[in-house]
Amino acid sequence: MSRDVVPDRPVPGHAVCLDLRAEAYDPEDRYGPDAAVRRALAAPQPAGERRFLVVDDADRLVGHQLLHERLSSYGPARVVCLAVGAPEERTLRRTLTLRPPAAGVLWLLDGFHGPDAAALRPLVDVLATPEVFDAVLEALCRVADGVAVPSVRIVEHDLSDEARARAWRQAVAALTGPDVPAAGSVGTVPGELAPLLDESVPGSLAGHDWLPAQGRVGARLRACADALEEAVDGHARVRGPAGLLTRRAAGTDLPAAVERLGTALRGVRDSVADVLAVAGGPRPSTEERGLLADRGVRLPELPREVTRTGTVPALRDHTRELIARRLPLRSVAARLSALAARTAPAGSAARLTTLDRICGPARLDRLSAQHPFLAGGSRPVAAAVTALLALLAGLWPVLGWVLGPAVGLLAAALAHRTLRHRPNRSPDGRLDGGGSAGVAPRLAGGLAGGLAGAVLGHLLVPPLWVGALTLPVAVGCVVLLALRDWTRAVDDWWDRADPRDAGRALQEVRALVATTAVHDWLFAEVRHHCSDGAGAVARLLRGLAVTADTHPGPDEGGSGSGNGGKGGGAGSRADAHATTVPHRTGPVDEPPAESGWDWDDWSDDTAPGAVPSSDGWFGDAALADAPLAGTPAADDRFAGTPPDDGAFIGGPPREDAFGGPGADPPDPVVAPGRPEPAWLERRYGDGGPELVDTLAEDLVEGVTAILDGCWAGIERDPGNAGRLRLDGPMTALLDETRTRLEWDAAASPPAGREDRGRPDAARLTGVAPDGVTRLLAADDDRDATVPLCGPEHLRLLSQDPGAVRRVRFVPETMRRGTTGDDIWRHGTEDVVWTDAGRHAGVLRLVPLRADVVRTIRAEEDAAP
Repeated sequence: MSRDVVPDRPVPGHAVCLDLRAEAYDPEDRYGPDAAVRRALAAPQPAGERRFLVVDDADRLVGHQLLHERLSSYGPARVVCLAVGAPEERTLRRTLTLRPPAAGVLWLLDGFHGPDAAALRPLVDVLATPEVFDAVLEALCRVADGVAVPSVRIVEHDLSDEARARAWRQAVAALTGPDVPAAGSVGTVPGELAPLLDESVPGSLAGHDWLPAQGRVGARLRACADALEEAVDGHARVRGPAGLLTRRAAGTDLPAAVERLGTALRGVRDSVADVLAVAGGPRPSTEERGLLADRGVRLPELPREVTRTGTVPALRDHTRELIARRLPLRSVAARLSALAARTAPAGSAARLTTLDRICGPARLDRLSAQHPFLAGGSRPVAAAVTALLALLAGLWPVLGWVLGPAVGLLAAALAHRTLRHRPNRSPDGRLDGGGSAGVAPRLAGGLAGGLAGAVLGHLLVPPLWVGALTLPVAVGCVVLLALRDWTRAVDDWWDRADPRDAGRALQEVRALVATTAVHDWLFAEVRHHCSDGAGAVARLLRGLAVTADTHPGPDEGGSGSGNGGKGGGAGSRADAHATTVPHRTGPVDEPPAESGWDWDDWSDDTAPGAVPSSDGWFGDAALADAPLAGTPAADDRFAGTPPDDGAFIGGPPREDAFGGPGADPPDPVVAPGRPEPAWLERRYGDGGPELVDTLAEDLVEGVTAILDGCWAGIERDPGNAGRLRLDGPMTALLDETRTRLEWDAAASPPAGREDRGRPDAARLTGVAPDGVTRLLAADDDRDATVPLCGPEHLRLLSQDPGAVRRVRFVPETMRRGTTGDDIWRHGTEDVVWTDAGRHAGVLRLVPLRADVVRTIRAEEDAAP
């Protein structure tokens, strides 16, 4: 089949096109037409709306009667037949199958053959549109014999090849994005997933007793807490005056209490390590959970905040939200990969390192170490202070010789008592960290100071009240300094042993067990489900991005009819550029003399072959310049002259077309490499401001729809869901989006989506719709259309102007979004608004004379 004319892939709702012409097949392939009919019948169509647009040779309509009849084999069908005739044909023979109301024939008599066949493609695109198809068939039913010669003017609003390719690349780049490292940020996640990311315990489990006291681990925790309490109580009894001056310190075995605390903490560490290792895998089994229960770990039911059934829906909403924010697929995949890594359960065995940090050898050795007891501070200072106090006591005349040394002896005695009652020594002497209290320096300083005071008192002979005052001061200071040194030394030794650190360790161990129980045991299945699901979606998104990046865009793999879609997309433009039909050309507003005929000057007595010489379109000069039927004319014959708005494509514009030399045209225009048919006006834009965003939004919504079909599988088996092959759906989405880009610059929404809020064609193509409105607003548009027949065929047409039927059509996307003075207000009552497309214009169906069309019955098929 000729892929230059008929779309090779039907669009749902559009007429199925098939080419039955001889030039569409290999002459050796006798079954080519049959295969074409089979493919047409296999194309899906809505029930009750079976439409077929048949392109056939006019002289083969009778011979293809059975093929035409087969189109109704699956039920009633409607057929519009484009009968391509040769210039020398003067009679059309057709069968009863192609009669109204189910069928009609458009007879084309201007040489759509061979290399000129591509010019037929825009007309096929228009007629395949369901709204135009129905309107044309209805008009043919109102024409005599259901046969007419079309007179056409079509305006095509489209993008240039460069703009289309650029918009596609930018939209795909916005969809996929660059490669992102897998170790990305998770970002904000829904509340259902947040508990899986941190180490917090849900509020509903805050008061749960994970290690009851009757369990193995709980009992050791209780013993450790009791040992800590005993040690703290012993420290409170030892420090202060009572510990130094009474026997409370001697009866308190504080070193043994600290030793028992270290042993208990070591036991807690060993029991918790056993618990962490016994169910250390990422997904504890039932047997392992039983072992946890045997060791005294009590696991509750899953809290209401976290459930497996709510994980994938939350993941789905999170993914949709990220994609809806227009984050590229690879960025979304990176975030989901980070989420998968953060939520993947590592198993409780991995927390042994944390346990070692909490109850490591350094912490345990600190409790079991024998720390020395150091009291009295600096020895020289202690000796000097004692000497000074003894000197004050020795100032009492005569008695100073006794009182001064006595104060020094008191200081030494208190220092010795401090050493005997030191808290790092057990009463039985089993534990003793040793120590010093500065007894000798105090004794020497006290004796020396006392004697010096006595000598000074003997020499000075102070009053008695001086001695009575200095003695109690000296004694009080000695006692107070001894108590201060004792308390400081006890607290210093306690801080170096740091038994209270064991209490902090116990709290950290309890928190570690609670965190482990929640996230490694209780949430293990949920975390595993979330991690597998997030990883699966990340892999799917990366696969979709790769498929999008490698998909051939409009600038790759060609833009011909092989792209499929509505009428083959941009292929019609490319094909028309490559080959055109020798038509008469002229501007829309001022058609040249050869572009039509005058119905009032047509009469029966016109000589055969003559052309009316009145003010009609085909005058003598036009006849002299008319190309011979089927003979290609020079390019400058069909270049045409652009209208005043500079919109017509086909030749160099006049200097005054846009208001003077160098003036800019009102609409973006790209001239093709070959001349265009006179009835086809092409306006190419460089892309409107909303084209890329609209394409990207369509792709984003399509990707979301593709993922919507995967969530059920992710919910059932997230581990294998990442292996799903989404190349097919993604390729279909890209094909559909690219097809709409080629068909009407993506002005039509994707299937099943409303066009509410969608930009109109002008904002997507960058081409204003003024050319279309001028064409449709003309009161008498017969001079604006070009008959698809040669001047030698005019005598075959009906002479009744009232028999002509007109079909005006405009894509809905061209008027959607227009505001202000409403350029569509006038002359649009009988316009057929098509759902989509890039073509607008007028089809005038001119009936034939009664003797031109012959209806052949089945038994006459063999008749000459």
